[in-house]
Amino acid sequence: MRSLESYVVDTSILVAYIVENEPGRNKVIELFKKAFKNHVELYITYQTLSETIYIAYKIYSIAGEKEPNRRALEFAKWITNTMKIVELNPEIAFRAGELKKILNIALTDCYVIATAEYFKTKALFLKPEKEMLKNIELLRKLPISFILPWEER
Repeated sequence: MRSLESYVVDTSILVAYIVENEPGRNKVIELFKKAFKNHVELYITYQTLSETIYIAYKIYSIAGEKEPNRRALEFAKWITNTMKIVELNPEIAFRAGELKKILNIALTDCYVIATAEYFKTKALFLKPEKEMLKNIELLRKLPISFILPWEER
């Protein structure tokens, strides 16, 4: 990873991009604009990409899209052209497992955090998720950033 600002992006960031009334969406759009101008680098794990395909499919289905699977796959393809996909390695996998034991949050979130640690950058989430709030003090010690401040949860 280069020395400019960079993040390993969580699914919540990608969902905010496609849900028009999602709080924080404008900040997410600004982040993507910065990425398009090469002012910030965005990374994604394979686990996050898979989760995003599933959630985007559900969102497009609920929204009444004619072909929700096609739309979800198009979005995923756009993501892979916009962000760099990070290859999994044993160090990231072991750390994600350790984070899962310590934090008891979603395994995909643990991979995002472990990947950020490995590449010495920050994991980026839209906001603290409910399950994160139980271990908020531990999370504050990790390389995590949120689009929405802690108090806007």
